[in-house]
Order: sequence, then structure tokens, then C-alpha cells
Amino acid sequence: MRLRHKPWAREELSKRPAIVVQDPTTQKGNWNDLFNNDNPIYVEVGTGKGQFLTKMGMAHPGINFIGVERYESVLLTAMENVEQAGLMNVKLLSEDVGDIEEFFGESEVERVFINFTDPWPKTRHAKRRLTHPYYLEKYRRMLTNNGEIHFKTDNQGLFEYSLHSMSSYGMAFKNVSLDLHKSNIEGNMMTEYEEKFSAKGDRIYRLEATY
Repeated sequence: MRLRHKPWAREELSKRPAIVVQDPTTQKGNWNDLFNNDNPIYVEVGTGKGQFLTKMGMAHPGINFIGVERYESVLLTAMENVEQAGLMNVKLLSEDVGDIEEFFGESEVERVFINFTDPWPKTRHAKRRLTHPYYLEKYRRMLTNNGEIHFKTDNQGLFEYSLHSMSSYGMAFKNVSLDLHKSNIEGNMMTEYEEKFSAKGDRIYRLEATY
């Protein structure tokens, strides 16, 4: 993805502390206090422009959503989408997923979404894949005992790698789809990339996994 640099993005993000949490380390273990409720917490890693998270927030007002995105110029669009929708149950973090353990306490999250992440196809870059055991261990610590990972991609190689990685880690699968838009899975919310790829007729792969 080629990003258009927006030098003003950081300043704009800092002006919306009700949406973009400025120091998420201070909320570790206490996210429900920030939302002022005891609703389940779902986290999306690599939120991008926020279409998925915004749609989910609108459709599920009884769930608290948190999006993590390291590119400020991209997160700016997500912030604008959340603000325009008037959502009180969506927060955003301008942070790197590699630091995610600094932001969430043990068993604080019930679901993690990984949507259309960079496949990092070269073998030497495998550890950068967000379904690598390095990340699976981080998710495990922050997820509840029955917590789930929901993963979607258009990249067959990444999907096959993720199945192997998660299986080797001892995870169990359900609702595995090799062609999501021809399946009977209900309630699917499309990301910007998903709309683009599916419009071209590309197959979308999806799975749900538990530890």
C-alpha cells in the first residue's frame, strides 16, 4: 500500500482524545472504565481507514471496539469516519501492533480481528506476519479463555501459512471459508480492501480460531 503522507495528521489526531487515545498504556487493564460500561472488548489490529471498525461499531452498540493502526495518515481517515458516525463505542490507537501487550491486560479482550494484513511473502520476513507465533502469543495473553481471532485475507499463501501457524500453536478452528462471499457466514462486514478485491472476483479467505 502506498501511503500519502499527511504531515498534519499527528496534530489532528491529538485534537480528538475522545476517539484517539493518546497514551493507551494508562488504560491497560481498565478499558471498560474508559468506555464507562462492562461490555465486551473487541480489538482490530491494522485498522487502516476504519471502514470495518466503523460498520461494526454501528451494528453492535453493545460491544466496545478498539482499532490499532501505526500509520497516522491512515488513522486520520479512520478517526474522521468514527467521528462522523458519532460512535461512542469505538476508540483508536495510533500505535504499532508489536507493542500491543503494553496496552491490554491479561484476559481483557474477547475478540481480535486481523483483516487483510500485509502478507510479507518473503520467508525471511515471516516474523512480521500478524499470524506468526510471535503475535499469537501476544494475543493469547490479552484474550479471555474463550476469546477468538477472526482472520480475513485475499492472499492464499498467507491463509495457508496462518492455518499452519495457528494449528502448530495448538489453536482450534471454526467457520473456515475458502471463498467467503459464496459461503453462508452471516454478518460479514467488508473492509475497503475486501470491497476492492471481491469486486475483481478475487476469493476471500476467512477463519475463526480459539486457543
